[in-house]
Amino acid sequence: MKKFMLNIQLDGLDNETRMKLLPREQEVVKEMEQQGDIVDTFIKLDMSGIFMTMMATDSEDLHSKLSTLPYYPYMKIEIIPIRVANSINQ
Repeated sequence: MKKFMLNIQLDGLDNETRMKLLPREQEVVKEMEQQGDIVDTFIKLDMSGIFMTMMATDSEDLHSKLSTLPYYPYMKIEIIPIRVANSINQ
């Protein structure tokens, strides 16, 4: 499994649809966090999207996992593969 940082911008999601989909979105995110697929999430201050850290084998696996989210059709996703920096004792 590899770690990915995602910059997710929501596009074309009106407030009514957002609120309608929100309960299920939160349920699925919680399930993915419990499974270890989602490591961290950070909501952008302007509520336009999120930064998310996820575990997946590759970008295809990543999109497969993300596609279960109700907000997925409204997501513009920038994927950045990352690795954890090792701490160095000095």
